[in-house]
Amino acid sequence: MTAQVVDPFVSFNYLVEIDGIARGAFQEVTGLDSTIDVIEHREGGGNTSPHKLAGQTKHANIVLKYGMTIDTQLFQWHKTVVDGAVDRRNGSVVLLDRRGSEVARWNFVRAWPSKYTAPSLNAEASDVAIETVELVHEGLERVS
Repeated sequence: MTAQVVDPFVSFNYLVEIDGIARGAFQEVTGLDSTIDVIEHREGGGNTSPHKLAGQTKHANIVLKYGMTIDTQLFQWHKTVVDGAVDRRNGSVVLLDRRGSEVARWNFVRAWPSKYTAPSLNAEASDVAIETVELVHEGLERVS
């Protein structure tokens, strides 16, 4: 009897959900990570290796890249923050299998757009115009 081979999930089949924003198509999503600071503590009286303790958890910014269209919801959200009203929203990045069923979900909380980047423009190129928004947030959790 042989073991069943399980294929890994593909990285191109995903969607992004953000409270109040309907846009779902993104070219790329990065920054789904967190890091825990390491605090080294030495005890007196010996030449032993330091104890390594868990410190503060830091979450990377989530970077959303998307083809520019007439939809300006993400830019308007960023402009709201630029104008002085920090509008925090929850959201999710959802990985789908080849049949379109959810296989993994990363939820982020209290996010707001800290950076907007307009597309690079070049008269000699034929690339899609890509906008970028960076979201800062206060927590990331994988729930499936």
